[in-house]
Amino acid sequence: MTGKIKKVRKAVLPVAGLGTRFLPATKAIPKEMLTVVDKPLIQYAVEECIASGIEHVIFVTGRRKSAIEDHFDLAPELESFLIERGKPEHAKMVREISGGLHFSYTRQSEALGLGHAVLCAAELVGDEPFAVLLGDVIMEGKVPATRELIDIYEATGGGAIHVERVPRERVHLYGIIDGVPEEGTRFGDRLLRVKDLVEKPSADKAPSNLGVTGRYVLPPEIFEYLENTKPGAGGEIQLTDGLRRLAEDNKLFACIYDGKTYDAGDKLGFLQATVEMGLKNPKLGPDFRAYLQGLKL
Repeated sequence: MTGKIKKVRKAVLPVAGLGTRFLPATKAIPKEMLTVVDKPLIQYAVEECIASGIEHVIFVTGRRKSAIEDHFDLAPELESFLIERGKPEHAKMVREISGGLHFSYTRQSEALGLGHAVLCAAELVGDEPFAVLLGDVIMEGKVPATRELIDIYEATGGGAIHVERVPRERVHLYGIIDGVPEEGTRFGDRLLRVKDLVEKPSADKAPSNLGVTGRYVLPPEIFEYLENTKPGAGGEIQLTDGLRRLAEDNKLFACIYDGKTYDAGDKLGFLQATVEMGLKNPKLGPDFRAYLQGLKL
């Protein structure tokens, strides 16, 4: 079966949101370009794509997002300037930001939900499996998160998502899965076959405490499911509805993530990500730790 499965070459990164939770900082700057320690938030997702063997990144953008395109574009003038100023290591860093990936951009003209954003990329993805990464989630583990989902897709032929255990009092903030262990795989007891998903349920109605993290590898038939999904509140098409159709067809798996997830999609999560990533930075970490330990609060 594995020999018949197409390689996952493409990733869709939806970045069309207005970033209202970060106002006023995001009035003129895309949320995805806010800096976590020493690089834009969106760069962490792109670096995960590179580490996962992705070849083609498709950004689903909106108005005022040109800074993202500029960031991943070539900058020969800047490289020349840095070399002339005796900073070849900086020029090399600028040149390697794109990691040799092919980038495409398509526009989501209205904020009509994550499912609609993914659907906007259908023409560029074509009849291929693809990854979806939410750019405001940073995931760190021994194996790149997207790479692990690609491995699951190639082993099972079904869609794959990452989930993590969340406190019961926070399940209303997540898509929550109802799943059963998938036995006989090399992924052990972390791999579940998804029976259903519920978007942001109350604690008493949640089928589990396993919340979707923001990483997906999906078969191309998800586009047909999304096209046939009726818009919900606010005219939005939710990706969860397409995932439920995959689950109904017995074609969706969830892997309990064995790593650290940073949800930088709000101010508190962004601050937490900045502090923890700063402490892990090999150059800044020791001095930053000493600074924090010396604070008198």
